[in-house]
Amino acid sequence: MSLQGLSHQARQAKSWPFEQARLLLERILRLRLTDAERDLAASLIGEGKAAQAVATLPALNKPVVFQCGFGASGLPHMGTFGEAARPTMVRNAFRALTEDQVPTKLIVFSDDMDGLRKIPDNVPNREMLQEDRDKPVSSVRDPFGEYESFAHHNNARLRAFLDGFGFDYEFKSSTETYRSGQFDAVLLRMLERFDAVQAVMLPTLGEERRATYSPFLPISPISGKVLQVPTLGRDVAKGTIVFDDPDGGRTELPVTGGHVKIQWRPDWAVRWTALEVDFEASGKDLIDSVRVSDKLTKVLGGVPPVAFHFELFMDENNQKISKSKGNGLTMEEWLRYGAPESLAYYMYQSPKSAKRLYFDVIPKATDEYLQQLDAYNRARTDANAVALDNPAWHVHRGAPPEQGSPVSFSLLLNLVSAADASTKDILWGFIQTYIPGATPESQPLLDRLSDYAINYYEDFVKPSKTFRLASDQERAAMEDLIARLKALPASADAEAIQNEVFEAGKAAGFEPLRAWFTALYEVLLGQSQGPRFGSFAAIFGLDRTIALIELGVAGELVAAAKA
Repeated sequence: MSLQGLSHQARQAKSWPFEQARLLLERILRLRLTDAERDLAASLIGEGKAAQAVATLPALNKPVVFQCGFGASGLPHMGTFGEAARPTMVRNAFRALTEDQVPTKLIVFSDDMDGLRKIPDNVPNREMLQEDRDKPVSSVRDPFGEYESFAHHNNARLRAFLDGFGFDYEFKSSTETYRSGQFDAVLLRMLERFDAVQAVMLPTLGEERRATYSPFLPISPISGKVLQVPTLGRDVAKGTIVFDDPDGGRTELPVTGGHVKIQWRPDWAVRWTALEVDFEASGKDLIDSVRVSDKLTKVLGGVPPVAFHFELFMDENNQKISKSKGNGLTMEEWLRYGAPESLAYYMYQSPKSAKRLYFDVIPKATDEYLQQLDAYNRARTDANAVALDNPAWHVHRGAPPEQGSPVSFSLLLNLVSAADASTKDILWGFIQTYIPGATPESQPLLDRLSDYAINYYEDFVKPSKTFRLASDQERAAMEDLIARLKALPASADAEAIQNEVFEAGKAAGFEPLRAWFTALYEVLLGQSQGPRFGSFAAIFGLDRTIALIELGVAGELVAAAKA
């Protein structure tokens, strides 16, 4: 995608990724440049001359680092995807703001050196995991029997998913990063500034934990477990700590080379400092932890990143989604029923509002995404307009496709229902009548949506369909509608059909008129809501729609459902 010439619009854009991108740019200019250089850079970038700014000020050539973390002790879930998607949206906004002249990278960091403290509910061979409890997740045997460790299994699933979505990222394993020595300098600094770290941490802890707390979690050379034990002695010159190992007594280990793991809030500070992280997004429940980690980062000589806090996803019972419980939707489940683009859209919208992440949000998210894509493409007619605040720009990382879907997802669902379209071939027969010349090749998004609609209907809509008999008022209105539709020419379009539906409802005295449409959906489709009825009838076919209404009036749909 070309991001040239977008800096002016990016400075004016009001969507949240651009708000964060502007904060991030302020940080970069403040940290890397002198006052005079900062004024020059801001002026050049504001004039759309980011390339000149970078060429003049080499400090801007250093990559801006975005980071997100992944808890490798459980299977990846939708919240995990959101933690990568949102920083990516800010990253793309930053690239537009700087016309892609300032290098950037996204680090996806797996906390796979953490001790396995809780056994996930949604994995096999839990007894085996119990035997490996408290070991680093990268040393815990894979309960699925596919990889060398549980962490390797979960990391592979995460990377495959992110790769499938086309994320541009650099994967880092906590285990490999610790063992490679990349954190060594900062770990030695933490050892040297141990008392200052404790001064930040201890006031945040309860009395009992405060008595034994240490930021250093040694890994027992005997049991291989990550030990939560007090630090009894420190040797800054040697770079070691002394502790009591339950399996080996008094033990001395270096804090470098992967012999210790850092407690999670100090670990955040180590990571931010060693990797020079500039931006990190995290859940609202971690606001206090971010504040503590900010202080620790300063103790270690680093600069805290720009922090963006998002609300948490809830499951069907409004409970927080947990990787150990496996509640809510999995990534595979969303992709069975909804387009990847609809998932990215759901991650984009209202990040500071709590949202349910369950099956029933997929159709609405899909149709809202399609509406936004259509709006973006309508704006393309103005050569000077780039709708940077449109969600489709963020979903597609600045390059939305020029073609959406001429049929909504909700309409496809109802077409599948009414036509009993168990295969895509049947569904496409109706689509091609409605859109002459359309093929799966010419309408690729519509073709994918057809698969999702069939899956969603079979698994969620069909089992819960409940037809009812029409009331006397509804029956009379439907008989009137039958007569009106029979009077229309066979070529009548969706708008003409919709007008007759409106007129039949008004003539029957429905108040509010919405009750009339609810009746149509409940009597004819076995559900309380549906798409615009005129559009449904146009694609289903006028003759078939009339026959369907006649079956509803006669009560035969109820009888068939009971049979």
